[in-house]
Amino acid sequence: MQIKKVVIAAAGQGVRMLHLTKNKSKHLIKVCQKPFLSYLLDDILEAGYREVVLVVGYGDELMSQFLKEYGYKVELVNQFEILGPKEKIYGTACPLMCVKDIIKNSQFVYLCGDNLYSSRDLRIMNIDDDYCYIAGIEHKNPEKYGVLVEKDGFLEKVVEKSKEYFGNIIDAGLYKFTPEIFEKVSLIKKSSREEYEITDAINLLAKDKKMKIKIIKDYWMDFGNPSDVIKLSKFITAGKTLRP
Repeated sequence: MQIKKVVIAAAGQGVRMLHLTKNKSKHLIKVCQKPFLSYLLDDILEAGYREVVLVVGYGDELMSQFLKEYGYKVELVNQFEILGPKEKIYGTACPLMCVKDIIKNSQFVYLCGDNLYSSRDLRIMNIDDDYCYIAGIEHKNPEKYGVLVEKDGFLEKVVEKSKEYFGNIIDAGLYKFTPEIFEKVSLIKKSSREEYEITDAINLLAKDKKMKIKIIKDYWMDFGNPSDVIKLSKFITAGKTLRP
């Protein structure tokens, strides 16, 4: 049975984008005449996923307008309406708290709405088994990211921004989850950053030997800073053939 559901986390504003997100979220910043999110949605649909849940927050009305204008059939969930404003509760695990009743007993793919992947890499996360998977990609500066530590074919742990070398495979922000993730999310506490971190839930799955690593082959592009607009423009203009 193929996985059909994809959950996209897109509740944040994107303050690192500075003036570009003054009145819209970073997911709607235009690149080559189209909002960034449209490139991600197109690749998700091309990969064969048909049930998309978009967890929004900041600028939710503009997000609704975007979906209507571009004709995407997507289920919208407002994180701030369910959990309260970001001043009350925030973090990368929060979107998962909002979709438990929608996902129920299904397996699903989960990703960040400010990351871009190829349809091929999105497709390889469609794994119908009893394990969860985390997408990893080689990176020349692993110390800036969460590094994936593997042991006996399983993820042992994710080590965040460590000066100690644990390898060069980093967390690419793309996951396949079974419903077990919701149990782990319910167990995590606020981190030192006062946020609920998805990596804490993932590390709980790793302790139970429930998490494996899948290496993606094509690319992973993070859309977080103003310079990324130019970088992505060049990438798209080149037909997504340049290695980021």
